[in-house]
Amino acid sequence: MKLIIFGATGTVGKELVKHAVENGYDVTAFVRHPEKMQNTNNPNLKICKGDVLNIVDVENALKNQEVVLCALGDGNVGKIRALGTKNIIEAMHKSGPKRLICQTTLGMGESYGNLNFIWKHIMFGMLLKKAFRDHQLQERYILNCNLDYTIVRPSALTDGDITKQYKIGFDGNFKKLKLKISRADVADFMLQQIATSQFTKKAVSISN
Repeated sequence: MKLIIFGATGTVGKELVKHAVENGYDVTAFVRHPEKMQNTNNPNLKICKGDVLNIVDVENALKNQEVVLCALGDGNVGKIRALGTKNIIEAMHKSGPKRLICQTTLGMGESYGNLNFIWKHIMFGMLLKKAFRDHQLQERYILNCNLDYTIVRPSALTDGDITKQYKIGFDGNFKKLKLKISRADVADFMLQQIATSQFTKKAVSISN
């Protein structure tokens, strides 16, 4: 199966590329800076240079792809995630695949209730305010699109290996969370969605 990964040089994107290649997928990594890519000699990995804010670049990259994985990052600048995802969606509607698996963040929609005081009022309320708004607009574009999407909402990202020891699909009232999860686990969960329709047209929260 052919996958394209947007945000392939980001912290989650790197894990997506690594594990997708290991699992035998035919992977295209869409990047602005190919020199940041690792393990580029792998025969299952193709590098596609482009700018996600350029719709033509995105349209060209999506040709002959079957599944789109999006892990766009932007720090706290607050622009790339939403605008880039909008371009991806528009390009997919034109001629691309219909399956979209996109990473956003815990705290979106009803999952805001899962956050503690620090995340609500200090992190997203002050320090990461622009990123929070960017994710909100990103999700709005996805929820209004006519694609087979799955939104994955992880809590705070940490380093570490795949554990598969995390909670999935809890509602916004659930409080017994450590509010952290490894990037490798996030990537692994996103790749699992390729083979299942369990969370198609849904947003799913994941966290330790």
